[in-house]
Amino acid sequence: MDDDDFFSSRPSDPLSQLVRQDLGPLSQDELAERIETLKAEIQRVEQHMSAVDQHKSAADALFKR
Repeated sequence: MDDDDFFSSRPSDPLSQLVRQDLGPLSQDELAERIETLKAEIQRVEQHMSAVDQHKSAADALFKR
């Protein structure tokens, strides 16, 4: 599957723009900073997913699903 196929439904989405960005002009320092930023974003998303799971579990327990 091409990146274009995967992201074509939301072409103006920041993530779509990010994966299409030409990395050629970036310096080693800029690339390292980009990696650290992406790692921090992954951690933030994982924490949010965990919170959503906890919330769902609490709701399920409340309604005895």
